Amino acid sequence: MIKCIATDMDGTLLNANQEVSEQNKLAIQAARDQGIDFLVATGRSYHDLRYVLDKVGVQCPAICLNGAEIRDENGNVEFGIGLAEETAEKVAHVLDTADIYYELYTSNGTYTTNYEKGIQAVMDIYRTANPSVEVSMLRERVEKRFKKRLIKIVDDFDGVFGAEDIVTYKFFGFSKDESLLVDIYKRFEQIKGITVTTSGRHNIEITHRHAKKGNALKRYTEKRGISLDETMALGDNYNDLSMLELVGHSVAMGNAEKEIKDACRYVTGLNTEDGVAKAIYKALEEMAIS
Repeated sequence: MIKCIATDMDGTLLNANQEVSEQNKLAIQAARDQGIDFLVATGRSYHDLRYVLDKVGVQCPAICLNGAEIRDENGNVEFGIGLAEETAEKVAHVLDTADIYYELYTSNGTYTTNYEKGIQAVMDIYRTANPSVEVSMLRERVEKRFKKRLIKIVDDFDGVFGAEDIVTYKFFGFSKDESLLVDIYKRFEQIKGITVTTSGRHNIEITHRHAKKGNALKRYTEKRGISLDETMALGDNYNDLSMLELVGHSVAMGNAEKEIKDACRYVTGLNTEDGVAKAIYKALEEMAIS
């Protein structure tokens, strides 16, 4: 019996156009019609995920920023955990020294020090997750999303780290140099109190050590009296692993990394072929038979 479904967004719920397909939308509604609790669990900020979900009229609870924040269906913050100022400054120092592009996700929105590098980074992320998309189509789409995310451009992050009314939730860094990312991972091992993960081959994400999708999903289900054994989770990358390893019904996307597939009980179709819908309908069918 499944009582809760949690799905990642990029590379999972979203297709090559970074949209929720009609089939995925219908499957979500079918699950809800059966009384199943549905939520998204993503590395995105709440504002960023709403930009996508509002287009298809999907209103649901959300685990945001890889578990640093939990929002209810109306967008109210149920839980949040950020990095201490000293820790954030240490993380920033590593990224600055490595000279890679990164964004800062906070309770006051998202910050960057370089607009153009931000555009290029998001374009590269799109191409990595969806290699079939025409490059010529990306620039306009990415610029539109960048503006909708209301990213704040600053000279540096010093004023953000020291602000009493701003919580630093996540660092998101990007580089095509995979050897550089490996080196950065090693340097982060010297910093206590952080979780380092990735949602794609060329990015790196840093949050509080307790900010993981698995921890957040456990907190979410416990509050609602739902067992993790009765929960299904879907994902495609390493930042999904903490929740996939916890639930009774773990589903890897067909486009998932091999390690993710190996950790899951089931593998569904590609994100470009309504893999989430296929997994949901299969689960509903098995529930009807049992």
